Amino acid sequence: MVVAIDGPAGVGKSTIAATTAQKIGFYYLNSGNFYRAVTKAVLKAHINQAKEEDIIAVANECNFNIQDNCLYLNGKSVEKVIHTDLIDNRVSFFSTIPEVRDIVNRNLKRISLHRDVVVEGRDIGTVVFPDAEVKIFLDAHIQIRTQRRFEQGISSLSREKIKKTIRSRDHSDKNKPVGSLKKAVDAFYIDTSYLTIDQVCEKVLSEIRKKQK
Repeated sequence: MVVAIDGPAGVGKSTIAATTAQKIGFYYLNSGNFYRAVTKAVLKAHINQAKEEDIIAVANECNFNIQDNCLYLNGKSVEKVIHTDLIDNRVSFFSTIPEVRDIVNRNLKRISLHRDVVVEGRDIGTVVFPDAEVKIFLDAHIQIRTQRRFEQGISSLSREKIKKTIRSRDHSDKNKPVGSLKKAVDAFYIDTSYLTIDQVCEKVLSEIRKKQK
């Protein structure tokens, strides 16, 4: 079974997806981390970032694997080094390139081929897994999303700058020519603004159980 969870930045997708997967015994896939890993590879390669063909070439050389629930890029775990302000500033641009999205999507499908998975991202239920048995769209007020990101302590930016970054990311994600952020017609909508993690997870688990029956 594929459980597709979509939603904007800072809405809690990663936490909800990971917790839900753990509770139900599914495998957790964070699609955003794949794009972050590509971004890290591009930045490390010191190529001309204005040339899409060079970016695509680097992405094609990326060897993705999952070990012990961690994302490995070219044999090295990258989970702890891909959440930086620099990567945050570039990942949205790189993820707009159709060929890069194709590369990531192929890997997501490959990894989920023979297992039950919870996959989260921006276009999982609309583009990557349009036939997913369960589709969830998470949302929250921008003030709430800003506060959550600020409290994570990952970013060195002020609360106001984080809010501006999220607004910019929302605009970019919703207007991508390929893989734009949108709610699938058959997705179950959850506003997480004033819900606890457990409350949101229970709603997601309820939808999964309905399909399992």
